[in-house]
Amino acid sequence: MSRIVLTFVLLGALLWPAATVSAQPASRVAVSLHASSADPAPGRTTMLAIRFTPDPGWHGYWSNPGDSGLPPSVKWNVPKGVRIGALQHPAPELLRVAGMTSFVHGGQHVLLAPMQVPASFKAGDSLPVKGELDFLICSDSLCVPQRATVSLDLTVGKGTADPASRALFAAARDAIPRKLSTSGEVTAIGRTVQLLIPAAAKLDPVGATFFPAGEGVFERNGARRLADGSLQISGTMSNTPTSLSGIASDGRRAVQLSFRPASIPSGMPPTTIATDAPLLAEAQAEAVPAASSPQTSNPTLPSAAAGPVASPGFAGALFGALVGGLLLNLMPCVFPILSLKALHLARSESSNDAAKRDALAYAGGTLATCLLLGLVLLGLRAAGVAAGWSFQLQNPYVILALLALVTGIALNLAGLFHVRGPSFEQQSGRGGIADSFGTGALAAFIATPCSAPFMASALGAALLLPPGQGLLVFAALGLGLALPFLALGWFPALRSRLPRPGAWMVTLQRILSIPMFITALGLAWVLGRQVGIDGMALGLGAVLVLALGLWWVGRRQHEGNSRSWLPLLPVAFLSLGVAAVVPAVTSAPAAAAASQLVEPFSEARLAELRARGTPVFVDFTADWCLTCKVNEKAAIERTATRAAFARHGVVTLVGDWTRGDPAITRFLAGHGRNSIPFYLSYALGKEPRVLPQLLTSDGLVAMASGTPTRE
Repeated sequence: MSRIVLTFVLLGALLWPAATVSAQPASRVAVSLHASSADPAPGRTTMLAIRFTPDPGWHGYWSNPGDSGLPPSVKWNVPKGVRIGALQHPAPELLRVAGMTSFVHGGQHVLLAPMQVPASFKAGDSLPVKGELDFLICSDSLCVPQRATVSLDLTVGKGTADPASRALFAAARDAIPRKLSTSGEVTAIGRTVQLLIPAAAKLDPVGATFFPAGEGVFERNGARRLADGSLQISGTMSNTPTSLSGIASDGRRAVQLSFRPASIPSGMPPTTIATDAPLLAEAQAEAVPAASSPQTSNPTLPSAAAGPVASPGFAGALFGALVGGLLLNLMPCVFPILSLKALHLARSESSNDAAKRDALAYAGGTLATCLLLGLVLLGLRAAGVAAGWSFQLQNPYVILALLALVTGIALNLAGLFHVRGPSFEQQSGRGGIADSFGTGALAAFIATPCSAPFMASALGAALLLPPGQGLLVFAALGLGLALPFLALGWFPALRSRLPRPGAWMVTLQRILSIPMFITALGLAWVLGRQVGIDGMALGLGAVLVLALGLWWVGRRQHEGNSRSWLPLLPVAFLSLGVAAVVPAVTSAPAAAAASQLVEPFSEARLAELRARGTPVFVDFTADWCLTCKVNEKAAIERTATRAAFARHGVVTLVGDWTRGDPAITRFLAGHGRNSIPFYLSYALGKEPRVLPQLLTSDGLVAMASGTPTRE
């Protein structure tokens, strides 16, 4: 099996760069570095300015990006002794997209940083300044991680102001929020927060809101002016910080301030503000870091006190991933591989130690694949790219590679050709560990289109947990996928209960090729949905060429020819050439039929329907999601369900994630999910309800009529 796995993995590796390279977007922002003086004076501070000029419709991020995004960071390279302080941001703007709240800088914006030149420097000394920037630039639908290098060649002198940059620095200083000497007051009850802004801020209550430093999001509910001129803003926090500081802004003026706990209002029981209310203390000013170290993502503002972050959902996420991985073994593309591998283990009559090693190698393959996918996914999310579980399946090249891989496995199981692995031709002791590792990796990779029960909430939590805990959740998924084989390898009593080897096993192998052929057919349909009928025809042509090559290999094996695999090399390259032209000649897939009660999902349409009091059923689906398709046929598209929806006026909003959609990804993330299926019910006057991943028609009918359901 290791040879066929290697062959098809190489094919996928050749296909993947073609997709990613062609998709790399050009830079969307110009970055430049400026100094307030071309001849900084020794012992004095000179201001540096980094100017970002993004294309129209694109934005950067504040020091606290909010629900999504990545703040800029810079690593300075300057002569020894020169110190550069933290980046200073202008006040951010509020951006809401698909239920996610971000703090951004739209249009051209300038970040300032103070540079201290040591008094030991002499006039005429060279002062090169170089900065390596990492930042994220986004539109409403796309995020692009960026790196830029900026530099200046300065000379130590008298500190004369540079006339060419005077206007730039004057505007940049005016844009930096002024710091209030007076603290505000905060009253917190759970995550409900009431802020009291001093009158000296002179903010308009109509548009006034608060941007917390450090992390977290403040959602304003309202604001009013008090008799003493102070401003009271009420809202909710997305977290419970141990300290609170940040920027209060009305869109025209902005101030930075910290807050102290308010006294309990008169008439409020003392127990109202209790153990669940965060004790908010005034934050300490942030020390200026050394110039030789990278600048962190929280400039100019006092940061919240660092401390351990509680992750109450970690244990639940681990359990959900473990059970979800176990249930993935029942999927039609995974079950044949597991079954044949288990029967081979029984047939090989291995010692207990050898069986344990084989099982551990299989588990190593599943763990390695799940951890790799988790690392990529967490990395993309950290870079601000909207991505969720099975994100790779939104790329037609990956679907093509999977189609070729599954077809090759099906032809192998059908007996067209022979490889070592989960076929019955493998000889005991020959490459068992390597083959088991490859088989486990294969099983995990082809299981990614599926989302078993418990998986969605577990993997959604993995993206919200600290990276280390998130990776442990992905590892639990791989462990769950490997559990049946681990049990067979570790417990001889279980192996003894397997059927005794015989000629029937060859027949079973042929039968188990059928679900693999069905899986290949499903992948071909997904490819057609992604790239249209012309692209699907070319993709099937590429797979057909590969299948002919495998048939040729099988004939040479039957005749006893040495090096029977040699013909596959030119055939694979020919197949690759056919596959490479798929996106160039694709035709658009046919649009799905719509009706008054079934519409495409959008955040704006959902808000409009809710404002009108219309009950809504939200269905997030994809053509590659097997569970989604089963739910559609078994529950959503049943006559009884559609009749109940029509009778009660329930509108279905379908979020199609087949080709990827950043708006849908962000909406899912806002509900703690990163995989599908995901279903929501919005009833009149009630909070949205998350429905089970496995639906029934009776449950949906009960939901439509407003009666409780026990799904």
